[in-house]
Amino acid sequence: MTKTKKPEFRPNDFVVYPAHGVGRIVSIEEQVIAGLTLELFVISFEKDKMTLRVPTHRATEIGMRQLSSPDIVSKALETLKGKARVKRAMWSRRAQEYEQKINSGDLLSIAEVVRDLHRADDQREQSYSERQLYEAALERLTREVAAVSGTDEAGAARQVDAVLVGRAA
Repeated sequence: MTKTKKPEFRPNDFVVYPAHGVGRIVSIEEQVIAGLTLELFVISFEKDKMTLRVPTHRATEIGMRQLSSPDIVSKALETLKGKARVKRAMWSRRAQEYEQKINSGDLLSIAEVVRDLHRADDQREQSYSERQLYEAALERLTREVAAVSGTDEAGAARQVDAVLVGRAA
């Protein structure tokens, strides 16, 4: 078994954990678990009031990554301007695909979900499950846009909203 190269994550870095979105590495600590000494990243997700411990040697394997570059963020915002692509599959199948995209941690995939599920004021009402998926994707997108651009979440939400409203006009 080869040892995977440790990514260059440091305390106070923002990282993206696929299943939870943007968090901040609080520290790197050693802990003895089942007789083994493990080095762990301690990641705090303040909005969710959650702390996660991830073994350092498994971080990239799990899908933990640095924040997207400003270039990727602008591509994601550009994706929002596109026309919604809604497949004609059953809702349960589409919902599953949207959930996978959200939990992939890939900013462009998350932007696709936001684009596809966004409803303008004049369109039909969203179902409860559609709204849940839309809000989850929107929150992940705005958190990463905020962290990359160094603004607060409210500013990032306004930026994303302006793109979505602009496409509807």
